Amino acid sequence: MLTPLASLRTGLELRLGADARAWLHLALTEAADAPRYAGRHGLPPWERHFAAAGRHCRDTSARPGDAPHDTPHGTVPEAADAARILLLHAAGPDTEALARLYAHGSADERRAVLLALPHLDPQPSADGARALVEDALRANDTRLIAAALGPWSARHLDAHQWRHALLKCLFTGVPLSAVAGLEERAAGDGELARMLEDYARERTAASRPVPADLHRALRAARRPRAAGPAPGPAAEGTAAEGPAAEAPAARPSEQTWEG
Repeated sequence: MLTPLASLRTGLELRLGADARAWLHLALTEAADAPRYAGRHGLPPWERHFAAAGRHCRDTSARPGDAPHDTPHGTVPEAADAARILLLHAAGPDTEALARLYAHGSADERRAVLLALPHLDPQPSADGARALVEDALRANDTRLIAAALGPWSARHLDAHQWRHALLKCLFTGVPLSAVAGLEERAAGDGELARMLEDYARERTAASRPVPADLHRALRAARRPRAAGPAPGPAAEGTAAEGPAAEAPAARPSEQTWEG
């Protein structure tokens, strides 16, 4: 069975034309040679390729007017995203280099850095990666927010951060299908259920629609968590909050928005 990255590369090459495939092979070869450029002045070749991926990697199967892939988890990344993820994996940048790419990159480049986080070897420091995720979650760019809530965040954001990230998705219209590990992390989280209920009541009182995705998250939060370690950093011995008690059933006044 192919690894996720091998599958990503195979799928990408099938979507590219001959010239783009040749560019990708050269870019990945130079990325794998990244240690040779350590300490030299100027950008290493692979970083220039990272910036140029959007010009070279275009999906030949895409048609004008096709919607972008706004929910990267469980879907095929756009061609340039996939190329940049592969480049980052091949180059193995340290935390400082990754932060520089993110800070100076375009929105597309920042999104690729976030999507690549679970694939990097060696992994960036937890604090360094978390700073990138937190920056993306403060933004109003919905594609950055979606990319920030991938498998890395499912494992490393503490309960408080993760709950508020989920609410940010509801505020900004990011589909919860973009949130990796939603069902596992939400299960049995009574505090999350309370926050969702409060938000739904506020929307209803203001005669505004309740996002359909809220019902999915609320059902997950009311579902008892399976036995075993809590998902997220609490399972790794950090100071994150533990799982909250199961939320109570909806009160009659809530049935107007309960899904």
